[in-house]
Amino acid sequence: MDPDAVAKAFVEHYYSTFDTNRAALANLYQDSSMLSFEGQKFQGAQSITAKLTSLPFQQCQHQITTVDCQPSGPASGMLVFVSGNLQLAGEQHAIKFSQMFHLMPTPQGSFYVLNDIFRLNYA
Repeated sequence: MDPDAVAKAFVEHYYSTFDTNRAALANLYQDSSMLSFEGQKFQGAQSITAKLTSLPFQQCQHQITTVDCQPSGPASGMLVFVSGNLQLAGEQHAIKFSQMFHLMPTPQGSFYVLNDIFRLNYA
């Protein structure tokens, strides 16, 4: 398993899903998952998905600038750190953001998001 390839594939899948059908992100989280979104904390797939689908915009597009990853712990987890720009429909300027994912393997051979931390980066 090449961690960089896994991280790249995960990031492409996550943000393309976020930009087109946020509700489908529920499949990436489990009951033990936790999201910190601009300082607010949500636990469990249902709570996390409710937060993401309730964001006050319908359309957006993520432009990824960097993806860094590291193996994490004896359970074959992975840390993935993403930075980029978020373009909201109707807005002239993009907003910079950072997001960190702690991915954990599933028995089926894929990964789920155990921890997710998101922050907008205001200049």
